[in-house]
Amino acid sequence: MASPEIVVVPHTHWDREWYLPFQRFRLRLVSLLDGVLDRMDADPRWRFTLDGQMAAVDDYLEIRPERRARVAALVTEGRLAVGPWQILHDEFLSSGENIVRNLELGMRRAEELGAVMMVGYLPDQFGHCAQTPQILKLAGIEHACVWRGVPDRVRSHAFAWEAPDGTAIRTQYLPEGGYGNAASMFEEFGHGPSSGARPLDGGGRGLEDGASLLPGRAAGFAEAMGRWYPRGGPLLAMYGADHTAPAADLADRISGAGPGMRLDTLAGYFAGETTSVDGLLHVRGELRSHARANILPGVISARVRLKQLLGRAERLVERYAEPLTALWYAGRGSDSSARTFLDLAWRRLIETSCHDSVTGCGSDETAEQVAAHMAEAEQLGRAVCDLVTAERAASVPLGSHLVFNPTPAARTGLITVDVPAPEGGPGLVTGDGRPVPAQTLDIAPTVLDDAVHPASDLPIVLERVYGRVLFGQEIRDWSVSRDDRTLTFHVTSRADAPFDVGDVREALRGAEGEWRVRILADPRRTVAALVEVPALGLTTVTPAAGSPAPDGPVTAGGNVLDNGLLRAEIREDGTLSLRTPSGQVIEGAGRIVDGGDLGDSYNYAPPAADRVIEDPLTVHVEPVWSGPLLAAYDIVRTYRWPASGHVEGDARSDAEEDVTVTTRAELRAGEPFLRLRVTFDNRCEDHRVRLHVPLPRQAASSFAEGQFAITERGLTAEGGFGERPVPTYPASGFVAAGGLAVLLEHATEYEITGGGREMALTLLRSIGYLSRDRNAHRDQPAGPQLPTPTAQCRGLRTAGFAIMPCGGGRPGADVLRAAEAYRHDLLTAVGYGHATAPAPPSREGVAISGDGVVMTSLRSRDGWIETRMVAQSDEPTTAVLRGAFTEATRVDLRGRPGLPIDVHDGSAALALRPWEIATVRLRP
Repeated sequence: MASPEIVVVPHTHWDREWYLPFQRFRLRLVSLLDGVLDRMDADPRWRFTLDGQMAAVDDYLEIRPERRARVAALVTEGRLAVGPWQILHDEFLSSGENIVRNLELGMRRAEELGAVMMVGYLPDQFGHCAQTPQILKLAGIEHACVWRGVPDRVRSHAFAWEAPDGTAIRTQYLPEGGYGNAASMFEEFGHGPSSGARPLDGGGRGLEDGASLLPGRAAGFAEAMGRWYPRGGPLLAMYGADHTAPAADLADRISGAGPGMRLDTLAGYFAGETTSVDGLLHVRGELRSHARANILPGVISARVRLKQLLGRAERLVERYAEPLTALWYAGRGSDSSARTFLDLAWRRLIETSCHDSVTGCGSDETAEQVAAHMAEAEQLGRAVCDLVTAERAASVPLGSHLVFNPTPAARTGLITVDVPAPEGGPGLVTGDGRPVPAQTLDIAPTVLDDAVHPASDLPIVLERVYGRVLFGQEIRDWSVSRDDRTLTFHVTSRADAPFDVGDVREALRGAEGEWRVRILADPRRTVAALVEVPALGLTTVTPAAGSPAPDGPVTAGGNVLDNGLLRAEIREDGTLSLRTPSGQVIEGAGRIVDGGDLGDSYNYAPPAADRVIEDPLTVHVEPVWSGPLLAAYDIVRTYRWPASGHVEGDARSDAEEDVTVTTRAELRAGEPFLRLRVTFDNRCEDHRVRLHVPLPRQAASSFAEGQFAITERGLTAEGGFGERPVPTYPASGFVAAGGLAVLLEHATEYEITGGGREMALTLLRSIGYLSRDRNAHRDQPAGPQLPTPTAQCRGLRTAGFAIMPCGGGRPGADVLRAAEAYRHDLLTAVGYGHATAPAPPSREGVAISGDGVVMTSLRSRDGWIETRMVAQSDEPTTAVLRGAFTEATRVDLRGRPGLPIDVHDGSAALALRPWEIATVRLRP
């Protein structure tokens, strides 16, 4: 029988930033691609695949812009395969929308160069999220190609990977070494004392050895790979490694090997493969098995701050800046400043979602740069929010506040605003004249400064005035009393009367002796207000007399919080007892557990002689607010934790540190969940800190929300490779089990422990190495043994959660609504229109409803309003859209139109399969 053809795909796997920061790796990238392009120019036989991500192309062309035309020619000819991703992301730490925009940007950039590689190439991600097959199919991609996370039952090179909605895509598994499974076929060896494997740097030495060894190596490769191709067909030989180029004489070697071997791109290989999934093993949902490769689950909890930063920036751009611009910005056209800033924000979000960036498994210098780029994305998004709300706030009277609802359903929620503080308490009304319940949280001081100065120092005192701003507020009026030798400034948040500091200087001319200078502020309060706002809409609140009592007021007393929907009692050990009106009880919530960790950024590994600390030394409770809209206590617990790990003894140190952990427990009116915010100064190293919540009943599985899906997971993980299958998992919006849901602010690591009786959420994992050569939970190094002292995450650490009792089984609409409200606070902006102008009435944007229907984005695109939603339900459902639009049509993820949707009186209905992702364009 003839030997199968071997298709050699030369490539490089390019980690944009990892154990070296971006610019140092980029210098290598430029050198590598200079050499590859030169060889491709000189030899038409050459083919090259640039790792499935356009970031490498963009990074190169920024340094070598003169080579753009040559790169485009090679792409157009099909000799250089680029795209479809902008970057090789982490699928569990970026939002679903981030994944879609990553693919959208990568495909667009590749098409600008001539062609996109229509393969969902995912060579090195640490597992794959459940909806990836549907995402790829909606973008027109019919093939996926993966390595890590494939379960043991996959025994062939091809299987049908099925998304929760039933979309199946033919998927190529990369066995026997992943994206470098053919690297050893072309390795060269030197001679003498320096003998050893040489990196694939394209030096071209050892041609004679390589040529003579290739037939035997090719036969060995074919034998090893043959069992993965039970139906025959060409064998995919991935020739590449991290940050390396193929041998310079590769084309000659392939030609000399005869007709059984050919050189091609990954796109070229798949062009000859069917897209049919008939007869293939079907694997449904996420790929997170340890059976065939390390999936390095510890990256979910390494450098938690990066996860917090990305989650906050994604949320700000996706759910605030883009919807505000699409619905409420007069300059929302494609040439607007807002559009440019949003494009920049998305570039930063996508770049930092890289599988060696947000994961925190790089060097300290890399982590610092990643954090800066995440912060920049957030700043860009906030700038757009400022731009749009300022435009709207121009019609809101001075002293009033604009309120935006980022949720596509009418909503009543709390806002916090500063208002004048008349006697008798705060009062607010909406622009429609409806009274708004309010609660004073703080009263600002009215005397900002009162001091005596020599007259000779008065000019220096006046230098404190910038324009009309003094002590952060604007000067409303001023007076000089020569009899009392007193200068008085009255300041307010915004003043209308003319002011010139020169007039003050003139009034003080010739002043002698000692002078009293007073700076007095108008009385103001910080208040919480319970406001109803239309779907994705705007309303205003204006100070007024009186404040109505809320329905279901929140109370606090005797270390008990109660809002009628949930009762929380603080126990002597600092944990909480939760009770619902139906009698459901959760005891011991909020226990803090500290244990050792001698692992690294990739894998948690407790010491053999671990010391687990969970009992506090002291506990005291401090009241914060007492209702009726908001009530809270601070639970202050002190612990004594081991100061560090002891690697030689496989234990924790005898030295200890005193650590104070403050947990704010907060209930709000109308919310069926308890908010918790945990804060502590991490003074220790080599440890893991988790928040534990007992479950109302024993659970056999958990349900984690993230990336357009709610994924059910068992209590164990599948093992089989050289990595301990620790059942810690990622969740983004919430995780639920055993009648309890924990709502999350960002991607978070969790575990169901105690045989299904308790949930543990990771607050912090302190580790000192990028990778340890010896890790008790992993056989192989995952990278260089590089010290990472800042990955110990010393200093102030804060994490927020909300605990919600819920029904059994898969979480329903109540949990989806709660997660939406918890993650998306109402947004406010101060009005600066004429003080006597009427407040504008409430206005609705676009409303989206339907059982299990969740909106993930709404933006302006090509003159349309484009929104994306997913049916997070096991049953078919219907999404109903309502707003000021006259035309609606479905589009794919690339914006290509599909079937039109009937619109009647500004309303459109769309039938959705369970777990279907739908993108709809509305003509405003």
